[in-house]
Amino acid sequence: MLVALLVIAAVSGGVLGLVYGVTKDTIAEVDQKKNEAAIQKVLPLEGEITYKADTLKYNYEGVDMTFPCSLAYDANGNFLGAAVKTSEGGFGGKIDMMVGFLADGTIKGTDVLSHSETPGLGANMTGKFKDQFVDKNPADFKLIVKKDGGDVDAITAATITSRAFCEAMRTACEGFEANKSQFMKGGQQ
Repeated sequence: MLVALLVIAAVSGGVLGLVYGVTKDTIAEVDQKKNEAAIQKVLPLEGEITYKADTLKYNYEGVDMTFPCSLAYDANGNFLGAAVKTSEGGFGGKIDMMVGFLADGTIKGTDVLSHSETPGLGANMTGKFKDQFVDKNPADFKLIVKKDGGDVDAITAATITSRAFCEAMRTACEGFEANKSQFMKGGQQ
């Protein structure tokens, strides 16, 4: 019986490894296209735009964090904005999202890339909830739910998800602000 289990485990492991090897490039390509679409959605800019992949480093509440981002420059090398990928633990698991910032720090758009929140409750963050952040400057708009003293209308019956969304937004905003001056220089070649 032990030999049979070992053979089954070895064959299963081999099949899983083979399937992974065959599909990993396709999965990476799909993820790349998904990220590119999210960047265009959260940072829709006009004209000849050059996007540069980068990371922003930030110490948030004593924890060193690194956020992947895509920086947008015009044809003259002027910094226009950044699309920052961020995440936070919600009620049902990790919420991955992309946030677009204009050079002055204004939030241009948000997009939820993936989540495991409850359908009909926390999953509603992908609708009108995220729209309340658009065209807001975090200097004037407190990225905290109203229940906790902020300016954000929480999703009904999904306060944990709303707080997680706000926390992800806040870390992305603070990380962007902390790195903005180096981004301004980044387009000058």
